[in-house]
Amino acid sequence: MRWQSLMAELGRAAPDFELPDTNGRITSLRQVRGARGTLVAFICNHCPFVLHIIDELVLLAGQYSAMGIGAVAISSNDVEAYPEDGPQLMARFAEEHALCFPYLYDASQSVAKAYGAACTPDLFLYDAQGRLYYRGQFDASRPSTPHARAVHVPARGADLRDAADRLLAAAAPPPDQKPSTGCSMKWKPGNEPEWA
Repeated sequence: MRWQSLMAELGRAAPDFELPDTNGRITSLRQVRGARGTLVAFICNHCPFVLHIIDELVLLAGQYSAMGIGAVAISSNDVEAYPEDGPQLMARFAEEHALCFPYLYDASQSVAKAYGAACTPDLFLYDAQGRLYYRGQFDASRPSTPHARAVHVPARGADLRDAADRLLAAAAPPPDQKPSTGCSMKWKPGNEPEWA
């Protein structure tokens, strides 16, 4: 189901977490934070909206890592209902797409709830003090899916790049932040937050 991000209030603190990566190593927010900012991306393996942007997201994360912005991806989907999003396939996905950032598994879905993640991809960019600076779309491009026949426009990350550039320049956040659009988060039965 197509869904949009909740557009959390700017300035709120990044919720802490400790989650396993694709090798089972526990990784915390503190370990992935960059000196000048941090990108937290909620993604999954199977979502066409994620697949549409993932290679450009990896490129962007690598470029901005060199400028002090750390990055991490988190998968929070119910893997009993969606086994293609399970940890073993997350490891394969990370290798196939040459992820340059940790890809973590949120089995309890508590981290997704803490961030207010509602869809995949759901992107949160924090400043050096860990305050929310940008939340919204990667860019205006969309994949063609059975539910939406989009004109093919390559993902370039214009919106997220603009936000990261503004952050590095110590400028005000982008004034016109548009929600991310993607697949709905796949909540475990009985674990759905009030916004789902």
